[in-house]
Amino acid sequence: MSDLPTVTVLGTGTMGTGVAHSLLREGFDVTVWNRTGSRAAPLADAGARVAPTAAQAAHGADVVLSILFDTAAVLDVLDAAGPSVGTGAVWVQASTIGRDGTAIVVERARQLGVTLVEANLLGTRQPAEEGKLTVLAAGDPDVLAGVAPVLDAISAKVVIAGTEVGQGTALKLACNAWLATITAGTAQSIALARAEGIDPHLFLDAIAGGTSDSPYAHLKGAEMIAGEFAPQFALDGLRKDIGLISEAAAQAHLDPALLDALTDLYGSAAARGHGRDDIAAVYTAFGTARAPSPGRD
Repeated sequence: MSDLPTVTVLGTGTMGTGVAHSLLREGFDVTVWNRTGSRAAPLADAGARVAPTAAQAAHGADVVLSILFDTAAVLDVLDAAGPSVGTGAVWVQASTIGRDGTAIVVERARQLGVTLVEANLLGTRQPAEEGKLTVLAAGDPDVLAGVAPVLDAISAKVVIAGTEVGQGTALKLACNAWLATITAGTAQSIALARAEGIDPHLFLDAIAGGTSDSPYAHLKGAEMIAGEFAPQFALDGLRKDIGLISEAAAQAHLDPALLDALTDLYGSAAARGHGRDDIAAVYTAFGTARAPSPGRD
């Protein structure tokens, strides 16, 4: 009989599906639920139990992971499943919902008598599937210690952002601001190289191994050059996050100039029909997507 905690994953989108696979691979007893049941059903073949409702999924679990799109979704599922969470169980909030949304969720959990910590997930489809996410955790240290086996199973690294739920969210927003910036910056450089008649691969060659290099620039840059935007992190998801980042920046009285530019760029790509594509599709905002690449096939 396994000594591992039983885990429920609520939300089997790109990240939730990857997390469930990683937990199953590490030997956890996993139950999954998704509002659209067909998206959870394939996990049965991997060994998960698929529950018909969030409440049934949460019943009897030691750890409940919610990986949902926004605050409204988290509150809806918490209201539905919270009363089924047993004494001693822990709800791990892993959705990117911003500081204000997190405060609302914390209060709702308190009203329901649900023990809650947060574990924001940094990474995309492949790291989720491989158990190599970075987890940004916050909350009561003793509670976090109790869910450590679950967090370790889905991650390459766990960063403890603080002892208060909300500090992990703050760190996630800072990280996603960087992600949005470096992706858009890579797109601009590739578009500029192409516009000047330069093979855009040479931009990636030029920064390789230098102090300005970034593995992410090479990953997303290759997708931009190929004009292939299979979703790892959906552009509409990052647009939502940029909105949360902008709200946090406004509350902190930070200059919004860069965030306003990012809002416009990702919004332009979405308006071109790329909202469900990968964030690399921000390249289309520069007006040169799928242009032939000089110099290399």
